[in-house]
Amino acid sequence: MTSPRYDVIVVGSGAAGSFAAKELAEQGLSVLVLEAGPKLEPADVQLRKGRERSHTALFPRIKASLLGQPVQARVAFFKEQIRHFFVNDWMHGYTTPKNRPFLWIRGRQTGGRLHVFGRVLFRWSDEDFRGKSRGMGGVDWPFSYADLAPFYEEVERFIGICGNHDGVDSAPDGIMAEAATLTPEEKGFRSAIKARWPDRQAIAWRFNRYKRSPVPAALEAALATGRTTLQSDTIAVCIETDAATGHATGLTCVDRKTRRRYTISAQAVVVCASPIESIRLLLNSRSVRHPAGLGNGSGVLGRYFMDQCASLMFGRWPASAREGEVETLPQHPFFGPTGGIYVPRYENIGDQRNPAFVRGYSYQGSIGRYGAADAQGYFPVTIMAFGEMLPYQDNRVTLNPSRKDRWGIPVPHISCGVHANERAMLQQQIQDCADMIESGGGVVDFWASPLGLGQKGTGLSPERSWPVRWLLRKMFPKSLIMGAAIHESGGARMGDNPKTSYLNAYGQCWEVPNVYVTDASSFPTGGALGTTLTVMAMSVRACRHLAGELKAGRFRELG
Repeated sequence: MTSPRYDVIVVGSGAAGSFAAKELAEQGLSVLVLEAGPKLEPADVQLRKGRERSHTALFPRIKASLLGQPVQARVAFFKEQIRHFFVNDWMHGYTTPKNRPFLWIRGRQTGGRLHVFGRVLFRWSDEDFRGKSRGMGGVDWPFSYADLAPFYEEVERFIGICGNHDGVDSAPDGIMAEAATLTPEEKGFRSAIKARWPDRQAIAWRFNRYKRSPVPAALEAALATGRTTLQSDTIAVCIETDAATGHATGLTCVDRKTRRRYTISAQAVVVCASPIESIRLLLNSRSVRHPAGLGNGSGVLGRYFMDQCASLMFGRWPASAREGEVETLPQHPFFGPTGGIYVPRYENIGDQRNPAFVRGYSYQGSIGRYGAADAQGYFPVTIMAFGEMLPYQDNRVTLNPSRKDRWGIPVPHISCGVHANERAMLQQQIQDCADMIESGGGVVDFWASPLGLGQKGTGLSPERSWPVRWLLRKMFPKSLIMGAAIHESGGARMGDNPKTSYLNAYGQCWEVPNVYVTDASSFPTGGALGTTLTVMAMSVRACRHLAGELKAGRFRELG
């Protein structure tokens, strides 16, 4: 099969791929966006009926597991209405060591996981980018917050952020299109925290409203230029390289439906298929010049893989007096009211040091947004914490040589586990969360994390029969193992030394300069804030650099 030659092939159509395509197309380049899954239709993003009666969604999870989604059904906030946005695990397998289970949540369709993520979009700060320089542990990124700030601004102006100017150093203020509100109960939670812990800030989420469209806004903008082609149902197999130079010449793909293989040519390739898939593609792109994976002479590719250490706590908070109607809250068609309370990182920043661990964690949750108060006058409290995992060489993604998927591609083998630093951090973030809830008269009922399940108060689902409660106690902790945060990162890390990193400061492969990686696999550290806004900003920055290289003719001799 022959195909036209493009300036750039972008692998993936999610947060990174959509902004990569937008930037490259607006720079005047011809772009092909490859999406492994199907193209969504308007009906796919309309609200579907579901039967959930509680946060556990036990029976919808069982149904999904029986229909081929035993892994995807374990996502923390699973709903029957969004099951079609997750892959079928029977078709898309992976392996893990028995003592290191990992929850790989995936969406293969136009827009990837943008259809199901919580839409929380915070900037990172130099507490994240320059942690080592500030004596706070971790490693330094090859750029600072000041380098990325203009690109954060561009992305925020384009998508529109609901939020406020809060003046929190660990979560820098950005460009806000409209204010975000708190419920009366969330305001009470904020006051209780401020009264007891002056160093902790409780603020409103910063998020963008859900646009009920099968195509992400940035990808729509790319397509509107007339220079972008979206090709769905196309699985990237490997990046092809020139035998003499070792540089990329295009991509071999396989049609998802027919399994027919063919090659597409391009001057450059941008990889942003989500971290594990991107690492898998790069490792599978072996050749005589690249025997350990594309550009992997350093052996770094696949190593220093991370996910944030998540814990999820449920409880109850006393209802506040309400005068008149509560402000209308933005609605998400699948998740209901959008927004909530957010506690940015406060551990190991500035002059504060915790001797038990390095780095820190953040919290996001909601109080008083769903339904009415119970008979005792309490609203449900749901708070999820995200702790930063340090980059470890033994946390890695490799290819399983003995198992292939139905398209003949080796499946990834994911080995990612917590070390002593993360265990100490998880214990502290769970205790802190419970303390904050109880400080204002709230009650903690149960929680789960990679450390297991804990219960207080009425415990987990006291209204259920004892066999169901037993089953929930067995199943629920499996939703909070590593991978539950769905903030995976690393594995193709950036750096300033080609011996210890895979990419330079622009996401450009040291050994194959016409290959860029712009998703979170490029992250040197995992942070404690969501990765999505940073991925978007980095994709714009990287692709502006790539466009400049192409226009300067630096890759003409490569193929």
